[in-house]
Amino acid sequence: MLTRSRREKLLISVIVGVGVTLIILGFASATTGRDAQRIPDAIERMNPGPNDQVPQQSQIVVDFVEGYNATLIIDDVELPVTRLDEITADGNSLKPGSQVNIPPTAIYDPGNFAISFLPQPDAPFERWSQGEHEAIVRYWKIADGPSAARTFRWTFVAN
Repeated sequence: MLTRSRREKLLISVIVGVGVTLIILGFASATTGRDAQRIPDAIERMNPGPNDQVPQQSQIVVDFVEGYNATLIIDDVELPVTRLDEITADGNSLKPGSQVNIPPTAIYDPGNFAISFLPQPDAPFERWSQGEHEAIVRYWKIADGPSAARTFRWTFVAN
């Protein structure tokens, strides 16, 4: 038969064991980072991310894994898209050191599979107004075409 001190030690050991097990289970089931934000696997990185707070002149960048194309919709405005590989210097092919005017549109970089938008004069947004903004990226595998597009929606807050 167990003595009182042995029973107490056994009870304390069981309680500590159960506590450690619950802590481990809690960490194992926690959802953080990309999973908590539900960012699709096709997106490698994005800025601003869901619920981020940013300055009013912040650029939006969504970088995809290889093989994706995309468009951006901000506050229900679908942004025109210019492909970086189609930009030329005054209608001529690019030469080293030539000046290039980047149009005030969303820019898709096919070499990096990324789309970005910088608020600027003559663009659909010259700056982000203070408050919450809704962004939607419409993306698809280049091989499948836009008819197979999916979307990811998030919000960010401009200060």
